[in-house]
Order: sequence, then structure tokens, then C-alpha cells
Amino acid sequence: MHYAAEGGGAGGFTPILMIALLFGVMYFMMIRPQQKRRREAESMQANLSVGDEVVTIGGLYGTVTGVEDDSVLLEVAPGVQTRYARPAIARVVTPVERPVESSTEESDSVKD
Repeated sequence: MHYAAEGGGAGGFTPILMIALLFGVMYFMMIRPQQKRRREAESMQANLSVGDEVVTIGGLYGTVTGVEDDSVLLEVAPGVQTRYARPAIARVVTPVERPVESSTEESDSVKD
């Protein structure tokens, strides 16, 4: 009976070790990447400048026409400017993401 008591003590430590291991895995798989994405988004929003083409979290495309401390002015159509909070800017559009204009394709087919 003396051995059974020792085995029970070691068995009580195993669940605690498993819970600690689970929290460790959750940290490296979920929390840490989320913190990295948040830092990257904050950096992108802090480095916005006039002329950047951006997309808001609502999916609105616009060009930055003014930058203030906590807000950004976007031109969403010729002559139409709207003000957005910096955190509302989801990403800066890269040249690869810009939609292809159909007018270039039409002009090429007309030349042939």
C-alpha cells in the first residue's frame, strides 16, 4: 500500500503539467502571432503618408490626402474626401493588388 500512495502523487502532477503545456502551445500558436500582426498594423498606420492608396476595414478604397494625429483624410472619388480614424485603415494597397484597368486592354485590341 505504500507504493500505491507514491504512484497517486505522481499521477496528480501529470494533469498540471498537461495544462501548463496546453497554455504554452496556445501562447505560441495564437497569442504571439496576434501580437505580431497588431504591431505590424500599428506600424503601417503610423507610417501613412499623402498619396498612399489604402483600403479601410470596411473595404473602401481611397487615396490619402491628409494625415493628422489620430485621423486620415481619404479621397474616395474625385473631389470627395472623408475622414477616418487611423485604426480604420486595414492595409496599404501594393501595385500588385491594384485592379487592372479595362481601358488598356481595349486600346490594345483596337490597335490590332
